[in-house]
Amino acid sequence: MSPQQPVAFLTRKETFSACHRLHSPQLSDAENVEVFGKCNNFHGHGHNYTVEITVRGPIDARTGMVMNITELKDAIETVIMKRLDHKNLDKDVEYFSKTPSTTENLAVYIWDNIRTQLAKPELLYEVKIHETPKNIISYRGPYPFNGLYNPINKRIAHDSCTNISSDSD
Repeated sequence: MSPQQPVAFLTRKETFSACHRLHSPQLSDAENVEVFGKCNNFHGHGHNYTVEITVRGPIDARTGMVMNITELKDAIETVIMKRLDHKNLDKDVEYFSKTPSTTENLAVYIWDNIRTQLAKPELLYEVKIHETPKNIISYRGPYPFNGLYNPINKRIAHDSCTNISSDSD
């Protein structure tokens, strides 16, 4: 019987700044204000995001690594730093022209694009975004029961954005 190959998680952290406006083209202006409150401000607002990209896999017996950290660093540079840093997500990133720039959707965007940069995309385990010290989104790929899970979409706006996962007080 051969011993099991050890599995490890490797995480690389990066920080970037971007602005956005919480606004859905699928909602009326009144509905956007109701759902997103002050975070629907026409002029938008900005964040200093911290992103953690985690890969999971067997430790290679020859190299002692799950993945060469340089490959992960280069993928993050291409997808996050070059495409998102100091950008207006809604105006500068095509993906968000028709998709609300919530942190949830930002995590999906990063996941999909990081995968295209990795030699072994199946190693990607998690994209975690700290939008603020209080608001953190973790994304681990598509929901396995697409079409069977129907969360409540309506959010109630308050005086601050703390009730929505995409913005904070």
